[in-house]
Amino acid sequence: MSTETGRSILIVEDEAMIAMMLEEYLGALGHHVQGVASTLEEALDKVARGGFDLAILDIYLNGTEIWPVAEKLDEVGLPFILSSGGALSEIPAAFAARPMLAKPYTMGIIAEIIDSVLK
Repeated sequence: MSTETGRSILIVEDEAMIAMMLEEYLGALGHHVQGVASTLEEALDKVARGGFDLAILDIYLNGTEIWPVAEKLDEVGLPFILSSGGALSEIPAAFAARPMLAKPYTMGIIAEIIDSVLK
């Protein structure tokens, strides 16, 4: 969970290079990456285990939409940020107002969105 130097964050991303870059940015911003999930099943397992303050969810994991993970996070009351690098299908109404990170990320945008979500 949160520490004196930042928050504990779960990354849900299927592209290893993007996950590594995001992990590096989050570390530079003073946050701790609790884990990285690259499949829907892994992500659901990590959500069930908990231990993080916030999740960043790539909308598509290997072509599979992330909505079951978003629903579980909503159920347990944990905040999350959506991310995407391309064209989006329709976002379910329940998640349409969630903050969105567009790829490619910048450290400044990541910091702003995290700050706005965790206020």
